[in-house]
Amino acid sequence: MYTINDLYDLNHTLAADYLRGFTYPWEALKGIKDFILALGPTLGADYEEVSEHVWVHRTAKVFPSAYLGAPCVIGPNTEVRHCAFIRGSALVGADCVVGNSCELKNVILFDHVQTPHYNYVGDSILGYYSHMGAGSITSNVRSDKQLVVVHAPEGGIETGLKKFGAMLGDYVECGCNSVLNPGTVVGRHSNIYPTSCVRGVVPGGSIYKNSGEIVDKF
Repeated sequence: MYTINDLYDLNHTLAADYLRGFTYPWEALKGIKDFILALGPTLGADYEEVSEHVWVHRTAKVFPSAYLGAPCVIGPNTEVRHCAFIRGSALVGADCVVGNSCELKNVILFDHVQTPHYNYVGDSILGYYSHMGAGSITSNVRSDKQLVVVHAPEGGIETGLKKFGAMLGDYVECGCNSVLNPGTVVGRHSNIYPTSCVRGVVPGGSIYKNSGEIVDKF
């Protein structure tokens, strides 16, 4: 339920070989920056290094007021819209949307991911065709500043990480103004109700209505 193979189809990211080196996706968070720095120079003529360690595919559309912090990669046919703030260490795949006033930091976005309106995504991995509704965010630091634990049904999984937002599997839908608390893991094809406050593990093929009410989707 929690492994990279459980959550993601690795055919839809440039990070496939990198992610194959880990069992759990949060293990990849610490190395995203170094991975992007190594990946960028290998991307070829279809990518332009628009500033140092910032590579943008020639078919991508980056609006004038967007900020691209190094290192980052913006994939084919992706839109980075007005006032988007990419702080760095961000691998954004093909056909993605990074919307107005969204902020990304230390993330991998698989192909076709949409964070279109007022989203914060930090220290997280978003799977193929996952979508975050307007105002939904990943909260990546515990209020007590302790290390993040994944609260799985069989018990807590220690991550050793102070910063860890959310792992969203392929085709996850997060409703508007939902908050994904540190260490949240959402399985493939699951939906999160709007305004939800989510923590722990949401099984694949589920609908998260509220704490204690998770129902089968299919």
